[in-house]
Amino acid sequence: MSQEIEQVNCLIIGSGPAGYTAAIYAARADMKPVLYQGMQPGGQLTTTNEVENFPGYPEGITGPEMMAQLEQQAKRFEADIRFGFITKVDFSGPIHKAWTESGHEIHAKTVIISTGASAKYLGLENEQKYLALGGGVSACAVCDGFFYRGQETVIVGAGDSACEEAHYLSKLCKKVTMLVRRDEFRASKIMADRVKNTPNIDILFNTETVDVLGDGNVVTGVRVKNNVSGEETDVPCTGFFVAIGHQPNTEIFKDYINLDETGYIKYEKPGTTLTNVPGVFVAGDAADRNYRQAITAAGTGCMAALDAERYLAALEG
Repeated sequence: MSQEIEQVNCLIIGSGPAGYTAAIYAARADMKPVLYQGMQPGGQLTTTNEVENFPGYPEGITGPEMMAQLEQQAKRFEADIRFGFITKVDFSGPIHKAWTESGHEIHAKTVIISTGASAKYLGLENEQKYLALGGGVSACAVCDGFFYRGQETVIVGAGDSACEEAHYLSKLCKKVTMLVRRDEFRASKIMADRVKNTPNIDILFNTETVDVLGDGNVVTGVRVKNNVSGEETDVPCTGFFVAIGHQPNTEIFKDYINLDETGYIKYEKPGTTLTNVPGVFVAGDAADRNYRQAITAAGTGCMAALDAERYLAALEG
């Protein structure tokens, strides 16, 4: 790619529902957006086998299919969708500068950050295998719990999110086994009490996951180890949920953008997508630590494009 500096009206960093929706709205507003898809084109949904809760798909759709359709829709309005990723930014001056992995320099009047957040996994070989196969490993009970109604599931985690997801699963599943590494929850007392008082949630303290078991296509159980006694046992299940947190993909922005203690981008003004840097906006899971759903990401992608359009109009006015 040419080493000449490229001037753009709107640079969108990251894809997924937030980035593609921002591109659709920005392109329709004639902002000629340039979108870099990032390390995982299409975002987290590309690892989701079935999406049944996004409005407009009465029969459901696979995550990769849905992302391909969103990308095509953005291209239909002549958004410039590029494979590759932004490795460095400089938001210290009035011109927002960014560099791609190849060293190409871009100067943007507006920037929309939609880099998302990555679910944390245990890193076990079979966990990753069945995650890739769509065969029973998930990091989102709200997204995927429906597929396990009437079945037995296992969830790993000890915080508020893990308790919330375990309680959600308990309404759908015959039995939920919760694996807690220590001898107590990290969750607030009210959340811990909620799962303790739910009859079909079985809590195993001092317990770690040794392996995810399966038949080569789908999960059939989990091998666990009591880290006090050393005893290993197999827990039968068809779904294995990991709820040990998410890591927002915001590292390259930390010198310029206000982040919270866990790395999520802070909104400068509630009800908008503004960051602390004028002309830089954020959409999707890079700022959303609460909902993390495709529909909410798409909504904030729309908001970010509208906020960027207003910012550009004010500049040109």
